[in-house]
Amino acid sequence: MSDLESAIPDHLVGPRSCPRRTPASYEPPFPSYVARFPVATKQVVMAYFGIQGTPGESPWGDDGPASRDRARYVDEEGIDTTVFIGYWDDVAAFDRWYLATGNAWTDTVGRFVEVLRPSVDRYETLFSSTGRLEGVATLTDSLSGAIEEHAYWGGVRDRIPLSQSDTLESTGMPTVVRDGDRVRVVPHENICLIRSGQDWADTEGAEREMYLRDVEPVLRAGMDFLRDDGLSIGCFANRYMTVVDEDGHDTDKSFGMSWWRSLAELEAWAESHPTHVDIFGAALRYLSTMGPAAALRLYHEVTVAGADEQFFEYNGCHERTGLLRTAAARSTL
Repeated sequence: MSDLESAIPDHLVGPRSCPRRTPASYEPPFPSYVARFPVATKQVVMAYFGIQGTPGESPWGDDGPASRDRARYVDEEGIDTTVFIGYWDDVAAFDRWYLATGNAWTDTVGRFVEVLRPSVDRYETLFSSTGRLEGVATLTDSLSGAIEEHAYWGGVRDRIPLSQSDTLESTGMPTVVRDGDRVRVVPHENICLIRSGQDWADTEGAEREMYLRDVEPVLRAGMDFLRDDGLSIGCFANRYMTVVDEDGHDTDKSFGMSWWRSLAELEAWAESHPTHVDIFGAALRYLSTMGPAAALRLYHEVTVAGADEQFFEYNGCHERTGLLRTAAARSTL
């Protein structure tokens, strides 16, 4: 009998009307793990606060996030952009904080706020190893044992608890409402967000060289495609970000963060688009060469959010920023 766990925790298991995509008698080729959140956690907040140009100050204060990151990237117009990322497991604390502090974030031009507040059945996580947690998983200190639902196409969907009874189909398209330089994006149902990262801080010698020479350039090419041309395949916006420390210095961590019209379109890119096929191939060759001794850490989180769980606001940002790129043609004055 297999010792593998289900990615979906017992308290979120429900009647299944949508079939799993797990192959029959499936045994994953290598172990992976998911974050285990307390049963009491019903909803989380994932908030991205961006500054185009000079990095500036962080937005945090009283009732600030339980977990936070800072990252930078060069955007679609070649502008250096800093993003402060916060995670809350207390929605009331976020609401207090946003009313007192966060609401003023876009008072300065060239700033944006993108927030999801999904219920816990609407997102999943995945880690290639135990140890350091990243992203929303830092709201807990608990990981599963080795899980079954990974390393096959459709694994992301199978790890999202709501997928047991919901097809997670996306309906509608975002629109925008303008008030001078300030723009609010009105979301659509089941927008999809992925944050997918890599941490090579522990790699050394030949492994480090192989990652930086053979894997990272292929990953960057795929990220650049999504940034520049992803709209044609359902990717609203993509940012390939470098995590920075408290002093703004680059670390040996990066992640792609992208908004998709639907989970289905993200799945289609991952399974068959040449840019992701190249990424997958480079990663597989790397892991096959390094074997169990690989020190590279990989993770991701995928969220499919309801329309009432989303908030997007941009002030003085260029028209290719975030969701503005796809929604500009449907703006109202």
